[in-house]
Amino acid sequence: MASSLSASTYDGWTREELIARLTELDNVQARPKQRPPSPKPRIKKTFQFNAHSRRKIALKFCYSGWEYGGLAFQYQKTTLPTVEGVLFNALVKARLIDPEGGFDGCGWTKCGRTDRGVSAAGQVISLWVRSALGSETGTEDDSLNVARSTSTSHSSETTADLANDASSSNLVEGENAVPGLEFGFDEDDLKDVPLNSSLSKPTSIQNEKYEYEYLLILNRLLPPTIRILAWSPVSDDFSARFSCTYRHYKYFFSRNTATGSILDIERMRTAASYLVGEHDFRNLCKIDPSKQITMFKRKVLSAEIDPISIDAEGNGDYVLNLVGTAFLYHQVRNIMAVLFMVGHGQEDPSVVTSLMNVEEGSEPGATEVVDTKPQYQMADALPLMLWDCGYPEGELDWRTTNGASLSDENEDGRSELYQQLHSIHSRSRVYTALNNHFLLAASRFHLQKNGLPAPSAPSSTSQVAKLMISLGGGTYKRTGQDKYTPLLKRNRLDHVDLTNERWRLGKGFRRNERKKALDEEGSIDDLDGNE
Repeated sequence: MASSLSASTYDGWTREELIARLTELDNVQARPKQRPPSPKPRIKKTFQFNAHSRRKIALKFCYSGWEYGGLAFQYQKTTLPTVEGVLFNALVKARLIDPEGGFDGCGWTKCGRTDRGVSAAGQVISLWVRSALGSETGTEDDSLNVARSTSTSHSSETTADLANDASSSNLVEGENAVPGLEFGFDEDDLKDVPLNSSLSKPTSIQNEKYEYEYLLILNRLLPPTIRILAWSPVSDDFSARFSCTYRHYKYFFSRNTATGSILDIERMRTAASYLVGEHDFRNLCKIDPSKQITMFKRKVLSAEIDPISIDAEGNGDYVLNLVGTAFLYHQVRNIMAVLFMVGHGQEDPSVVTSLMNVEEGSEPGATEVVDTKPQYQMADALPLMLWDCGYPEGELDWRTTNGASLSDENEDGRSELYQQLHSIHSRSRVYTALNNHFLLAASRFHLQKNGLPAPSAPSSTSQVAKLMISLGGGTYKRTGQDKYTPLLKRNRLDHVDLTNERWRLGKGFRRNERKKALDEEGSIDDLDGNE
């Protein structure tokens, strides 16, 4: 080609020939370069949930309450995300539930609601999720219109398809971004479903092992502060809320207080024993007029104060184990506040019986009717945990894998999930050791020989108790020396009937007019309680 000629080639060319050659080269360089053809735009396929089988399952999970604004999803803007909001979006991103249907569309029910700052180690929800196998009963709820004509093409789908092209939830909580959804997972992490797997009737245990790896999928999408512990297939009419037979709460506290006083554990145990049985707990809960509750009787199955880590003298950490069929709003924290008063010697254990004696003769031995709640501050939220939710025997079959293998376990049987939680626990012990040494360093300068705080410390432990009332979790309420007012002599709140009526005629009526469609279960929501 002419462009590849060497310089010697131009020897003997005339002036006109050289000019013509330069003009030719200029035209070649000025010619616009051709761009490669643009790739065809990728058409995002719309995921058709009604073309896939579903099954109803229960999920058992734990969460760190101090990271969240409570369990329940909130439609208004919240400072912190809620546990349900984060979990819902993880299920949507995994394409296990349809975001268009919201919570109602997947039949979402929860065992027990926990408020902001309260943790859980055994929370349970039930819902319909996408399945590789379908409902164990061979049926699905009426809201699912399965496209049976496409069942053959979908039966060869892999578990990894749950992650591919996953989209964020259309249900956004407030205006906050939900944490944890930046974590993804790859096809290599998940297992294939055989071509001959059934979408509707898993009739044998052999087929069951090919279900989606629900724990693996969700725990890779969720933040470390929420962990799915197990899942169970359930019957179509199972409800995490209404099928629950008991709820077990734990409240952790130390016998030794910052004021130098020591709680009387035996007095607290005596007071706690009066809680067992069916009683009216209106004076040991927070009245929420929006629920319009008029029946405050709840059944406590057991109330025990047990040691966790104590020395020979009984000093150290304890836990209140409170088990009941259902709980009222802030019931556990109100109970714990009264037990602290008893432990400090400010109240007699019998005050618990008096507070439950809301009408003449309702509590044998009580001498005073207390039909309205005395004013007092409930205990702190941090030490409270929903430990377990109980169900009838045979109702649940908890599983950690799809049954195909235990590949995520080490030789000693420890799973990756257990190792993650163990690492968090180990790190927390380091924080405890550091804080303990901060305390030791301060004790050299700010602690008297008698063990009481140095500045103006009274000599009597009982006087110290009157200065500050323990509220749990290292928090206290100052009252001032000799200013403690017995519970039954304090100012009282309005009667619950008056509180409910005032709400109905004011704010409640206007809200109900706006949200009638969303208030279907509002009047009985706290029959299950939330700590």
